[in-house]
Amino acid sequence: MAIETLLARYGLAAVFLGAGIEGETMVVTGGLLAHDGLLPFFGVAIAAAAGSFVADQLFFALGRRFRDHPRVQRIEAKPAFARALALFERHPTAFVFGFRFLYGLRTVSPIAIGTSAIRTHIFAAINAAAAAVWAFLFTGIGYVFADGIERFFGKMKSIEHFVIGVLIVAAVIGGGIQLVRRLRAKRLSAAQ
Repeated sequence: MAIETLLARYGLAAVFLGAGIEGETMVVTGGLLAHDGLLPFFGVAIAAAAGSFVADQLFFALGRRFRDHPRVQRIEAKPAFARALALFERHPTAFVFGFRFLYGLRTVSPIAIGTSAIRTHIFAAINAAAAAVWAFLFTGIGYVFADGIERFFGKMKSIEHFVIGVLIVAAVIGGGIQLVRRLRAKRLSAAQ
C-alpha cells in the first residue's frame, strides 16, 4: 500500500496515536506531510495535541490510582522518576507545563506527578495548554524545515526517503534538546 493511501486512510489518527505513544518524531512527520499538502496543518497540530494530552492524562491517572502498586513503586525507584519528582516539587506549574520538552522524562513525569498531591483539574488544565504549545511547535518545525529536507533528498516519493527525512529531523531535534540540557546543567553548576 502506498504511503499516500495510508495517510489518506489513517493520517490524523496515526498522528493522534503517534503523538501519544512516540512523540516528537510523529508530530514533525505530520508537519512535513502538511507542508506537502497530504495532511492539513491545523488538523495535524490538533491531533498531536489531543494525542499527547490523552496519553499524559492516562499516565497521570495511572500514577494517581496505582501509586501504592508494586509496579509503580518499581518505577519510583528509577533515577528518572526521582529526578522528575524533585523538579516537580521545586517548580510544580512550570514542570507540568514543560515536562514534555525534557528528554528522558516525558513518559515517567505524568506518572510521578500523579503520585503527588496536585489536583487533577489543575494538572488537566496545564497539561492541555502545554500539549497545544508542544503540538503546534513540533508540527511547525516539520512544516518549516520540509523544504530543506526535500531539497536534501529530492521530492520524497518513496517510503525510504520519507523515513530517512524523519530520522534526520528527529536527530536534529534530539541533538538540540541535549545541547540545551547540557548548557542548562553547566549554568546551574556554575551558579552553585
